[in-house]
Amino acid sequence: MTGPSSHHIRNICVFGGSSLGKEKEFLESAYLGQVLAGKKIHLVYGGGSLGLIGGVPIIAFLRGSQVLGVVPKALAIEDIIGKTIIEELHVSTMSDRMNTMFNHADTFIALPSSMGTLEEIFYIFSWAQLHIHHKFIGLLNVNDFYANLLSFLNQVVEQQFLTFSA
Repeated sequence: MTGPSSHHIRNICVFGGSSLGKEKEFLESAYLGQVLAGKKIHLVYGGGSLGLIGGVPIIAFLRGSQVLGVVPKALAIEDIIGKTIIEELHVSTMSDRMNTMFNHADTFIALPSSMGTLEEIFYIFSWAQLHIHHKFIGLLNVNDFYANLLSFLNQVVEQQFLTFSA
C-alpha cells in the first residue's frame, strides 16, 4: 500500500456539525470549501445544509468542486440536518455512511464541532491505528478549538496507550 504522501489528494471528507458555534472564526472555517475548489479537490461530507458543515459544500460547489453528501435514511426522513443541495447519496445506516465516506475520500479533516464529529474523526483514526488505511487525518484547529483534545492525545501517547509507526 502506498503512503499518503505518494499520491495526489483528489477527494477530501470533511466532518462537521449542524451548529455554527459562537465565534465568527468558526463560521469563517466554512471557507475551506473555497480552498478545496481552488486546489481542484472534491468534497465528500455527511450531507445537509445546516451549521458550519452546511457552508462548506455550498462554497466548494459554487467554486467548481464536485460535492457528495452521504446521508443515512433516518436523518433524511427526519430532516435533522437540513436539505443537501448538491448530490446526495442515501445509505441505510450511520455505519454505511462512514464506510461510504471513507471509500470516497483520500483524506479527512474535522471542523470545530461536537460529539458526532468527534465520533467520525476517532472512527477514522482508529482505523489508521489498526493499519486499515494510511490516509491523512486532520483537525481544523480554529482558535485552538482542539487544543485540549490534542493535549489529551499527547498524554495518551506519553502513557504508551497509543503509538505511531511509519
